[in-house]
Amino acid sequence: MSLAGLNLHQKLKPAPLNGGFRMEGYWVWCGSVVKGEDGRFHMFASRWRQSLPMHPGWIMASEVVRAVSDTPEGPYEFQEVVLPARGAQFWDGRSTHNPHITKCGDTYLLYYMGSTHPLPEPAEGEQVGLDDPRCIVGRANKRVGLATSKSVFGPWERSDSPLLPTRPGKFDSFLTSNPAPCVSPDGSALLVYKARRYEGNVHGKMTIGVAHAEHFTGPYVRSSDDPLFSPEQFHIEDPFIWKTDEGYELIAKDMEGNIGGEKHGGVHAFSRDGKEWAFSEAPKAYSRTITWEDGTVQTMGSLERPFLLFQDGKPTHLFCAVANGPGGFQKATQTWNMCIPIGE
Repeated sequence: MSLAGLNLHQKLKPAPLNGGFRMEGYWVWCGSVVKGEDGRFHMFASRWRQSLPMHPGWIMASEVVRAVSDTPEGPYEFQEVVLPARGAQFWDGRSTHNPHITKCGDTYLLYYMGSTHPLPEPAEGEQVGLDDPRCIVGRANKRVGLATSKSVFGPWERSDSPLLPTRPGKFDSFLTSNPAPCVSPDGSALLVYKARRYEGNVHGKMTIGVAHAEHFTGPYVRSSDDPLFSPEQFHIEDPFIWKTDEGYELIAKDMEGNIGGEKHGGVHAFSRDGKEWAFSEAPKAYSRTITWEDGTVQTMGSLERPFLLFQDGKPTHLFCAVANGPGGFQKATQTWNMCIPIGE
């Protein structure tokens, strides 16, 4: 199914008021949905306790959880922690985040970002910032990984090493995160991801890279030593990709608004081979301003981490992580994963 030439932004329907997934006492982010073997819809999301700041609390204490609903719209009910903290000695031992669930054959594939640090856990209510040593070390240790299971209910097999390590001297020398996989029926995979490079003792701008593997378990080979788009020209985050008859397509968060015309809105790009990408003639994919089913129009403080649910080969629902407030993570008091149905 291709969305090329079809304006996704114009196909989005009003969002259900009580849809999506939220949890009392937790920041919730990164919603990714798959239909399980039980016929229900399972959302894999990240959460961390609200006694920590929304940002950068996730760097130190996020965990991937599973919630379930009878319908794609929700509401989703929390079921279990899927990827809990497992100790500083593991590459993903202190934080799991950015889940992306998909399936190949009889195997569920849970791509995610993991991180670790050897420092004490933050105390209840402790205020931490990006200059906290746990955040500095945790951010530098962000890596893309993969957990697999034969059932949506687990158990999940986590690897003892990341799927996508960093590369010294390259655009992804500092970190890899935000995995966006496209897995073919034969098990081969194309993986778009977010990266940063070391620039002195700090990190550079966000970039997007691409890697491929003959089998989803790896090894993954980078398609280029250069990012997909120059960070000086096109600044995007949170990619989501899918296969079409013509190649691949992508939606992502427009960090500056110089592509789709709205800062932190969504943009759409396409590729014949997954290596060379171009933005659509009408690149805007979605807006931070949404319409609820009661007719209320609201501009969300944040709307990002887009994920499309495909059913019978067609995209039927857009899931996004959202925050209230005027904008900016520090000004949010609530976050959740919302669902927006897609029309014909």
